[in-house]
Amino acid sequence: MLDIRIIREQTDRVKARLRLRGGDGWQSIDEVLSLDESRRKAETEKQSLQSERNRVSRDIGIAKKQGGDTAGVEARMRAIGDRITQLDREAGELDARQEALLLGIPNLPHEACPEGQSAEDNPEVRVWGAKPDFKFEPKDHVTLGKSLGLFDFESAVKITGSAFVVYRGQGARLERALINFLLDLHTREHGYTEILPPFLVNAASLTGTTQLPKFSDQLYHCPEDGLYLAPTAEVPVTNLHRDEIVDTASLPIKYTAYTPCFRREAGAAGVGTRGLIRMHQFDKVELVKITLPDQSMEELEKLTADAEKVLQLLGLHYRVIELCTGDIGFGSAKTYDIEVWAPGQGTYLEVSSCSNFGDYQARRMKLRYKDPETKKNVFAHTLNGSGTALARLYVALLETCQREDGSIALPAALQAYFGAAEIRG
Repeated sequence: MLDIRIIREQTDRVKARLRLRGGDGWQSIDEVLSLDESRRKAETEKQSLQSERNRVSRDIGIAKKQGGDTAGVEARMRAIGDRITQLDREAGELDARQEALLLGIPNLPHEACPEGQSAEDNPEVRVWGAKPDFKFEPKDHVTLGKSLGLFDFESAVKITGSAFVVYRGQGARLERALINFLLDLHTREHGYTEILPPFLVNAASLTGTTQLPKFSDQLYHCPEDGLYLAPTAEVPVTNLHRDEIVDTASLPIKYTAYTPCFRREAGAAGVGTRGLIRMHQFDKVELVKITLPDQSMEELEKLTADAEKVLQLLGLHYRVIELCTGDIGFGSAKTYDIEVWAPGQGTYLEVSSCSNFGDYQARRMKLRYKDPETKKNVFAHTLNGSGTALARLYVALLETCQREDGSIALPAALQAYFGAAEIRG
């Protein structure tokens, strides 16, 4: 969440940055400040009364020693205690209302974030490789997968419902090969520590990484247990250090994790969501960083490059775009999206969104480090990005590497993981 001190001291700037996002987040700022002023007044009065109570307590002790009448000062003591109790309750209520508002206000876009109103205003940062030039009409992944027996949507509908899939045979082996390839790349070459977290998370974890309360309707909830299916490994992995003061010497902390991801919103039916492109359950290898504030922007560039390396090794054409102020995610200050070309779709598919959250998430989850100079506890910066997301990587791979006869020529980097150089029916 936003730092209340920045809201107090830079109110106009905060409102201006929030307006660039669109939406009505900026409209809550005045109410936050009003609640904050009332809460601070209650706290000030409480502190004053506590000091008076201490004085009155001493007066009672002196009067009793001198044999004086203490009825009046004891009555005052009780009145002070009652008022302090009332102020405690009022301050707690005001604090809860203020926090609820702060949880609903998005992060401030970084000053370097390009201004714009929608995805159409996102600038292209760079392009890698070229679109494949086929001498035949390329098939889409649904056609390829069906002819090769790689996956089965009908069985998934029978078992669970729409927007789920069953991988079979070589299709299941390809999914596993991609996961292992991604994890090995990021741990062995990029220096991340592998984590295998729980796939169920609690509400505190989701609040820490901004999924709650904003996106509660997109989560699968198990109310009897107070748990949720993880929408992304970002949630359990970043929360490893919730309510902790991490060792400054350990920063940046770099984690990678495989998890299945579960999301209720799978989009409307159509070409853009056909097959594996938008699912309720999909696999993903996530990258998470916890950094010092003055290093987070540099670490964002490195994290993005780590995700790009996946596509380069697989020989897949992609582009990197930077999200503008009107398209950036709720908790992010700066984001790059990596979009891979899918020939069978004739479009780019997002396979990674690499974001710097500044101290927005860390403030929610009380994730801090001790500044070696000031000796004060300071909120760290958190970053994450997909490294990368299947099934869209799977889609782009099949469609890019297809041959005219419908077989798939696997990239050299993947062959040892799959155990063969190609996929044939």
